[in-house]
Amino acid sequence: MAQKRRVTIKEVAKAAGVSTQTVSRVLNNRPDVAPETFQRVQQIIDETGYAPNILAQSLKGRSRTLGVVAYGLDYFGPSRIITGIEEQANELGYSIFLNLLHQPETNDVDDLLKNLLSRQVEGIIWAIPEIGNNRAWAHARSLDLPIPVMFVSGMAGPSTLPLVGIDNCAIGRLATEHLLAGGARHIGIITGPPNWWEARQRQEGWRETLEAHGLAVENRLVAAGDWSAQSGEQGLYRLLDQCPALDAIFASNDQMALGVLHAAHRLGRRVPEDLSIAGVDNIPESAHFWPPLTTIRQRLREAGAQAVQQLDHMIRNAEPAKQGQDDNLPNIALLQPELVVRESSLPPQVPLVQDQEGG
Repeated sequence: MAQKRRVTIKEVAKAAGVSTQTVSRVLNNRPDVAPETFQRVQQIIDETGYAPNILAQSLKGRSRTLGVVAYGLDYFGPSRIITGIEEQANELGYSIFLNLLHQPETNDVDDLLKNLLSRQVEGIIWAIPEIGNNRAWAHARSLDLPIPVMFVSGMAGPSTLPLVGIDNCAIGRLATEHLLAGGARHIGIITGPPNWWEARQRQEGWRETLEAHGLAVENRLVAAGDWSAQSGEQGLYRLLDQCPALDAIFASNDQMALGVLHAAHRLGRRVPEDLSIAGVDNIPESAHFWPPLTTIRQRLREAGAQAVQQLDHMIRNAEPAKQGQDDNLPNIALLQPELVVRESSLPPQVPLVQDQEGG
């Protein structure tokens, strides 16, 4: 049987009455195409079965591939970010070369970058949470790559490269304000691992909020966890031993909040009557905990998607990765979290004292 002839982009453009550049914009889902033109071109593509020749694009210098360096897919946050990256990349016509690290604190950054460049990726997304000193390379030396690089997830200190992340300090503030509004005054926190930047920021938001309301921030209100349900359970036992008057818990992720719920039931503590509980992540199971968990939703998939969108913009505008240019500071976007109120926390009671003149 004769092989079916491949339709060319020129033929699609001619049939639609547009230029080949316009067809390319439609294929890449670019916003700078009039809706009626987009629909007409897409109809021709569907009717002819046209598909871009990826091999030919690669030979012309367009691999349509993004390099992604990631860690921690066992954790909810990093896995959701990667999902957002993959979905948006696919929508924009990119494939993903995933370099998954087993140890986040790596000194092999140069080798990683060289490996990605050898695979002709058009841009790099660094999706490793800041743990310990694993982003020192971005601060300590000059970076001058021929392709753009994006960070996903926040970092301590000023970012030297474009970054999309979640406002983790706001997470701590949201959760603590909500627990205070329900009448709690002895709010303990079970933190994530102290070497995680996200964990430290959530604790900082908790601390700032207590201080803003004139409440003491004491070490006896703090227990370190490791993101696991078991550490949440042990954290509640430790906090109650240190502070018997404890009336609320901010668990820095939903898995640890699950452990807190388990421990509270074992101890005969009523939730939320005796102990209000709030978590972070809004994992799908959190609505089915008992009682259903009040939590903070992070816009994780959106963070991954925005990173791809910004990287695509830099690729199309041929922006290399350069740092240390004070007159050309990188774009930094911190997405705001959202409070999801369920039955594990008391509803707002008497409004918290505010500036009476300010209303």
